[in-house]
Amino acid sequence: MTARMASDDDIIISGEAIIRPGDLHEDFIRSSGPGGQNVNKVATAVQLRFDAANASGLSERVRERALKLAGQRATKDGVIVIEAGRFRTQEQNRADARSRLTVLIAKAAEPPPPPRKKTRPSKGAVERRLKSKAGRSTVKKLRGRVESD
Repeated sequence: MTARMASDDDIIISGEAIIRPGDLHEDFIRSSGPGGQNVNKVATAVQLRFDAANASGLSERVRERALKLAGQRATKDGVIVIEAGRFRTQEQNRADARSRLTVLIAKAAEPPPPPRKKTRPSKGAVERRLKSKAGRSTVKKLRGRVESD
């Protein structure tokens, strides 16, 4: 990561995850959501592209996790594409797309969970389990056919 001060437009998520405006590209497209005839005339939906592969504000760990969490929204080139068209105005859709990207990057920036500790059942628990298994086995054997002498 290059040593660069965060500007006012930067979205700071954590120490190893900063979204810079230069890494974002927005295209406005026609929305399929609510809006009546306005939908056919005005491009209100936003298609936000975030170049995660070349983003200078992301650490390598966050970059890999973000692309993995993005799933189908990430292209082969490492660009995350988010489409937002829930609202009737460009401003609301732009804010929605940016907040969804911020949530995705914040989730990627979370520290990994602690490693799982292997545990074993106690000796008493194993004995109790085997004893109950044997008891169930005898009950099922007794359910068999009764033979007449």
